[in-house]
Amino acid sequence: MTKISDYISKNARQNVLEAIKRANDKNEYHALLSFTEARALERADAVDRGEITGRLAGVPFVVKDNFFAFGAPTTAASRMLEHFQAPLQATAVEKLEAEGAICIGKANLDAFAHGGSTENSAFGPTLNAFDKTKVAGGSSGGSAVVTALDIVPFALGSDTGGSIRQPASFNGVVGVKPTYGTVSRYGVVAMASSTDTIGCFATDAADAELIMDIMAGKDNKDMTTLPDFFKPTNVKPGLKIGLIKETTTDDVDPEVKQATLDYVARLKAAGHQVDEVTMPISKYALAIYYIVVPAEVSSNLARYDGIRYGHRAEGVATLAELYGKSRDEGFVAENKRRIMIGSYVLSSGFFDAYYLQAQKVRTLLINEFNKLFEDYDVLLGPTTPTPAFGLGENTADPIKMYLADIMTVPASLAGLPAISVPVGKSSNGLPIGVQLVGQRRSDADLLALAKSMEKA
Repeated sequence: MTKISDYISKNARQNVLEAIKRANDKNEYHALLSFTEARALERADAVDRGEITGRLAGVPFVVKDNFFAFGAPTTAASRMLEHFQAPLQATAVEKLEAEGAICIGKANLDAFAHGGSTENSAFGPTLNAFDKTKVAGGSSGGSAVVTALDIVPFALGSDTGGSIRQPASFNGVVGVKPTYGTVSRYGVVAMASSTDTIGCFATDAADAELIMDIMAGKDNKDMTTLPDFFKPTNVKPGLKIGLIKETTTDDVDPEVKQATLDYVARLKAAGHQVDEVTMPISKYALAIYYIVVPAEVSSNLARYDGIRYGHRAEGVATLAELYGKSRDEGFVAENKRRIMIGSYVLSSGFFDAYYLQAQKVRTLLINEFNKLFEDYDVLLGPTTPTPAFGLGENTADPIKMYLADIMTVPASLAGLPAISVPVGKSSNGLPIGVQLVGQRRSDADLLALAKSMEKA
């Protein structure tokens, strides 16, 4: 697979045209919702003239279609925003463009990033890069697939509870979810404000490190961003790594479990210490997540009312009818489900019983992570309990769909950095990923470990 370095010092216009041709040749995967061709070629010509320079000069990339980016609508894969033209660009996109990168298109996702398979897109699902009968994962499925298909060397995604790591695992690429606040969320359609993070997909850890180095840093437009702490580094020898016992039970697919144990053996061969550790409260993480996140979703989606922007229903007689019909037509079923759950747990009769309790247990989960990090540098486990599942396999059972995130949500609830790295394939050729989780602000150390293991 091509790397970022393969595009540097080449004709930028040709880079763009070839990337768009590759995307069109593989359009049966439905990974892209739109192209930004006119603007991309304009920027490419500026690169070729030497007017735009930087570490990514002439390198094409794709953004998940919940990022504001010029040249195409920002739809969040929903009917609600189907024709919305962003008035500005996301800070992450601006930083990449400042280094000469060229956005060629917008990737498919679960509508408003609600889902784990990209089957909730209002415009149809994205197909797995290795098996078109399987899901791409989600919600950043399109971004994972364009990277896995070698259409572009990297793509951007958002990760709220696993939306980068899970599709990265399903499609055999590196997926980075940084420490909460590492990268600005300004200009990205909000899902759950306390766990939303901006990260990337790449074909290897070195490229992911470069992209994160460019995107990280304080942004005065997003008050949750942290001062720039991300500094590329080399792996520290003799790391203490904890294999989370709860992620390698008999409930995990045997091939996923074996691939994880094989990676553990490689870590030990590289001189690192790996011990089994336990996180009892992690079994409650999914329950916490699906109380806290829908509550935040219901609040963030309240702005889509058919009045200010977005889809506006026709043929209505009253204000209440305008609100109701616009939201009914603009949201997919999963959006409505999360709005209803969130409104329920925030209601006066149930706030203490559900939302407040979930936040208390979330604190216990964070404390459990902190306790483990007193003795260990990195925690390890499978990214997902199974390889990619079949299209339509879980759509009728929301609980079964949510269980696909059971490995990834703990790190999101705690605001910790976590990356998914490909470690092998199942007997039927589907990729398997392992997740590395670190302490807050240890993002560069995680990528250094991943890089060293790729070389090993």
